[in-house]
Amino acid sequence: MSTRRGYPSDLTDAQWALIEALLPEPNTDGRREKHPRREIVNAILYVVRSGCPWRYLPADLPPWQTVYWYFTRWEEARVTEKLLATLRIKARVQQGRDPEPSAGIIDSQSVKGADTVGRDSRGYDAGKKINGRKRFIVTDTLGFLVTVTVLAASWQDRDGAKAALLGAYMATPIRHVFADQGFTGRLVDWTRDILRITLEIVRKPADQRGFAVHPRRWVVERTLAWLTAYRRLARDYERHPEVSEANIRWAAIAGMTRRITRGRPARRQARRTFNWT
Repeated sequence: MSTRRGYPSDLTDAQWALIEALLPEPNTDGRREKHPRREIVNAILYVVRSGCPWRYLPADLPPWQTVYWYFTRWEEARVTEKLLATLRIKARVQQGRDPEPSAGIIDSQSVKGADTVGRDSRGYDAGKKINGRKRFIVTDTLGFLVTVTVLAASWQDRDGAKAALLGAYMATPIRHVFADQGFTGRLVDWTRDILRITLEIVRKPADQRGFAVHPRRWVVERTLAWLTAYRRLARDYERHPEVSEANIRWAAIAGMTRRITRGRPARRQARRTFNWT
């Protein structure tokens, strides 16, 4: 472990033990790796958590060129998808659930796109009045990320959800998915006929006034809140949607490692009051 002071986004020893064995073996044909892999992962998580550009990485972390090289190479090898699947199984077993989920929840989130987002992959969400991109995520019933797809914000939910549902079908035995009213219509028939998945629409009560927690749907809403706590995900800065998807997976990986090592969900701190004397 490095002797530097450390950052709040750094992995603990227990968290690193969960990830270390799942990373690809070093290439022994060339020169030896100069920087520890733990520091590479810490640097990636620093960018995702703090939201800083790659070039703004602190000097006591590995050079940003090296970190980004590992980031892209690991993404080409689908490392984050393998990490996500393995950690999700560990987290589910720890919670007393079956290793693989049989039901999931899907939802979308529109976020503003920075000037670095190209015109070919951005759009305007007329409903949310957002110019940028739209994220489609599928989670299990505990809120652990299963798959993510990033598209232009102009995509309708019923069309953009197909890629996310197909990814969940390929990665897990999920055959029942809950969704909100934005996914009604042809998507329900397509999901049933093509994927053999039941897409159940959880509708808003007719007499609802103001905010209300909806059954099943609140789980995926909570996951979106977890993800947007990572400042790199508060807005889409990436030139390519695939990089946005990778950042979302890294954020989910960081959250699951904390959940596994903590052994329970995080608890909100009690409100603190001060009396002036």
